[in-house]
Amino acid sequence: MVDWKPNVTVAAVVERDGRFLMVEEHTRDGLRLNQPAGHLDPAESLEQAVVRETLEETAQRVQALACVGVYLSRYRHAAQAIDVTYLRFAFACRWLGHEPARGLDDGIVRALWLTADEIRARAAEHRSPQVQRCIDDHLAGRRYPLDLIHTHPDCLLPRD
Repeated sequence: MVDWKPNVTVAAVVERDGRFLMVEEHTRDGLRLNQPAGHLDPAESLEQAVVRETLEETAQRVQALACVGVYLSRYRHAAQAIDVTYLRFAFACRWLGHEPARGLDDGIVRALWLTADEIRARAAEHRSPQVQRCIDDHLAGRRYPLDLIHTHPDCLLPRD
């Protein structure tokens, strides 16, 4: 029996003045376009993770307002023997400000603000199909209260 677990990730959907905060990042598949996103770390909630990832990847401070959706997807790359399932929690976030002196995470080329049409036009560059789906769900008004996701206090304690 194989021990299988999906990778839990978060993504920030940040809309300001009709534009969405996005990142261009280096991946094993080349330069890709994505929302600020990343993995859940030990001792943090999903909401804390999306705030942290957005700051690390874009130097932009945000506040999570609502859950846009939960997405299950699979990434396969036969040549590199990669087969990973991702469980993505996307959050609608309010932009709070920019920290221009802050550096960006390794692999992040730049943060940029794009319209929904500009994002759609760059579909071939999307890191995953979930990039467009999150934008579309956000534009459709999908919002679920943050208390939909409960974090037990034990999850926030440091690991032994």
